[in-house]
Amino acid sequence: MKTYDLLIKGGTIVTSGDVYDGDIAIIDGKIALIGASLDVPATRVIDASGKYLLPGGIDVHTHFDMPFGGTVTADNFYTGGAAAACGGTTTVVDFSIQGKGQTLTQTIDTWLAKAADCPIDYGIHVAVTDMTEEIMAEMPKVIANGFPSFKLFMTYDGLRVNDDVLMKALLIAKENGGLVSVHAENYYVIDYYLKEFQKTGKIEPKYHALSRPPLAEGEATSRAIRLAKIVGAPLYIVHLSCEDSLKEVARAREEGFPIMAETCPQYLVLSYDNYEEPDFNGAKYVMSPPLRPKENQEPLWQGLKNQTLQVVATDHCSFNFKGQKDLGREFFGKIPNGAPGVETRMAVLYSYGVGKDRFSLQRFVALTATNPAKIYGLYPQKGTIAVGSDADVVVFDPQAKHVITKSLLHENVDYTAYEGIPVTGYPVMTVARGQVIAENGKFTGKAGAGKLVKRKNLQVI
Repeated sequence: MKTYDLLIKGGTIVTSGDVYDGDIAIIDGKIALIGASLDVPATRVIDASGKYLLPGGIDVHTHFDMPFGGTVTADNFYTGGAAAACGGTTTVVDFSIQGKGQTLTQTIDTWLAKAADCPIDYGIHVAVTDMTEEIMAEMPKVIANGFPSFKLFMTYDGLRVNDDVLMKALLIAKENGGLVSVHAENYYVIDYYLKEFQKTGKIEPKYHALSRPPLAEGEATSRAIRLAKIVGAPLYIVHLSCEDSLKEVARAREEGFPIMAETCPQYLVLSYDNYEEPDFNGAKYVMSPPLRPKENQEPLWQGLKNQTLQVVATDHCSFNFKGQKDLGREFFGKIPNGAPGVETRMAVLYSYGVGKDRFSLQRFVALTATNPAKIYGLYPQKGTIAVGSDADVVVFDPQAKHVITKSLLHENVDYTAYEGIPVTGYPVMTVARGQVIAENGKFTGKAGAGKLVKRKNLQVI
């Protein structure tokens, strides 16, 4: 009889469709057996009694080792990957940012070099910022090579594209099996308010949020959706933050168009009120889109329940409060945009989603693992617990209680946006490709253990 590498016994297995008691036997990085009371030899046996066994989380929106505003994110692929693992995420898909004059292949190669020491599996999106005719001609090639997802910005000087370019990119992606995502905010609205607020001395962090009103996101979301409708292409909206945008996505999906969207935990549990924190602490929450008034939260929760929103990602983009965020003390426009969150996603979403009866355990798995795997071409290798799938399994204790603090976390940044937030339900072990890489709050994985996952067969859900 063969000896398995790992046997996880006594847990409750949760997929996007089922909840059942069972054991999991793992060999050579794959799930080999699933059954009740498995009696097979294994090098290590883990008692998961009273715990959930979840598919490893997939975060399809991270920014590791990313230059922005004259500085670089605090988390690189090693520290970000280790933090992700401790939080129950076993795969990330990071955004490679095209430099001026770079080809898409060069952009990908730059990011693959950064990712060489990633301790968990990873994929690469391409954020296209210099969309020439030559770059458009290159898109089919990179799609065929396992990099089928692109991001285009509708705002930011030096990054944004015009509507005609977005439309052409949507068409190329559609014709070649790729997917375009957009950062949807109205450039001209933001540009007007930035200049007006600076001129009138409105420089505090809260004016970052006021310079990017919800309607500016809603308008850009609507425009992007209409362009996708015109060419009949699927579209994915990243980091949707407000009811104005949610209504646009809901309308398009009700009409039968292939429009998908993600939101992030910060928009579900934090709000504009955080910008009012004294002593420049509001800078910790400067991200784009910004945190919104609290009345936007419940519609987003409903959108997650009723499938208007398909994914919860993080937009993890960590900058230290001291030495990075404080570059904007004299004007909010110089504060590096972004906040950490790759480690807290699973606990926050479980605690305030499942724990507050907003949606089911199965929906939690769909939002954090199965849907992102299907949309971005990782399924069924990842995103589920099934024989033959990668042995990415999270042992999750639904009774574990924590108060989130910086000292609890492994992110390489000097604060957490979720400081002081209580959670019930937390990962106690993370298994990636059959290896235990996090256990009881300690990272035990290795630099470079993660593998590049090339992707294909993207699905519209």
